[in-house]
Amino acid sequence: MKFTTAIFVMFLILLQYQLWHVDGSMTKVHHLQETISQTEQENAALKERNLSLAAEIHDLKQGQDAIEERARSEMGMIKNGETFYQIVDYAGS
Repeated sequence: MKFTTAIFVMFLILLQYQLWHVDGSMTKVHHLQETISQTEQENAALKERNLSLAAEIHDLKQGQDAIEERARSEMGMIKNGETFYQIVDYAGS
């Protein structure tokens, strides 16, 4: 009887070891699930960025408004006949 109990206890210990420490164990599955979740979040952010860039490319190809806006904001350009006003804020005075 003691021998049978000892065999069952050893079998239980072996199964627990395999459950927690062998390849495909619970800890590795949990780690892989976290990695998958993180990768899916990164992919979603990159997909949103790609859609934004595609929309910007479409705008630049279609009309002059997007090009004009970019020239004004990034290069400081103004149209002929416009007057440029720069307001300086003297916060220290």
